[in-house]
Amino acid sequence: MPSLYWGSKMKKKYDLEKILPHSHPMILIDEIVEVNFEKKYLTALVKISEDKIFYDKTIGGISPMLGIEFMAQAIGCYAHLKRESRKPKIGFLLGARLYDNAIKYFENKKKYTIKVTEIFTDDKIVSFDCLIYNDENSECACATVNVYQPDDDEKLLIG
Repeated sequence: MPSLYWGSKMKKKYDLEKILPHSHPMILIDEIVEVNFEKKYLTALVKISEDKIFYDKTIGGISPMLGIEFMAQAIGCYAHLKRESRKPKIGFLLGARLYDNAIKYFENKKKYTIKVTEIFTDDKIVSFDCLIYNDENSECACATVNVYQPDDDEKLLIG
């Protein structure tokens, strides 16, 4: 298992289209900030702007319910990097427990940090504690998210 960790001095850029099984505009997060497999977490960043697919002009931002998808995409990045996958793999969000958000919406022109921490795994089903923070480092949303990633995507394709 790789042991990646970097801080401000050693920053690596990732092409999210090669990590997530999505393409733009459905890739909602903007970058991976940090990953540490010894401590079992990944930190990602999303910048809210009017060009985001789920931006709602009537509220001046993005619904807080999209926080679950921000978390899920950060988890997808973690899974891909942990498994050292060559191509993005499909994963399934089984459920989120105790999703709590402290904001009315994700505000335009603000950055939000998503941190996902692996708390349980049996190699296919994994639970993560997930947090989203705003620019002021205040917690905006949290949940425990359960995901499943099968060994072979091909068996899942329906003809």
